[in-house]
Amino acid sequence: MKRICGLFACLLFVIPLIAQEHFTEGAVWRVTRIRVKPAQMDAYLATLRQATKPLLDEEKRQGIIVDYKVFFKETLENPQDWNIALAVQYKNHAAMDGLTAKGEAIRDKVLGKQAAQQVAEKRVEIREIVGSELLQEIMLK
Repeated sequence: MKRICGLFACLLFVIPLIAQEHFTEGAVWRVTRIRVKPAQMDAYLATLRQATKPLLDEEKRQGIIVDYKVFFKETLENPQDWNIALAVQYKNHAAMDGLTAKGEAIRDKVLGKQAAQQVAEKRVEIREIVGSELLQEIMLK
């Protein structure tokens, strides 16, 4: 039993070394896929411009995030598919430590807690979050 545990422990250390011989780790991206309800795209984009953009710009200015992007999906596979994505870039996984508290402090400074709550309530009516992924960027060697 000790031998099996020892072998397993060795594999845990060796496998990452083998994988990283092919790439170098880069930034981490949080990509949120959103389906905006019919006839609500203008209203949703207005909330992004008025509320989300100032928050992300301040997070970028403070070095909490590296960058952000918004994407339109031009090809819908079905009516339940997502049609807009928000991607936020972090330097690495460690940059995400304490992110909730940092984000709330910036939200309160830039928008105010009450205004942010109103925006969140409005968004529930005009969009649905389809999914969210955390992606590790890699550079091939």
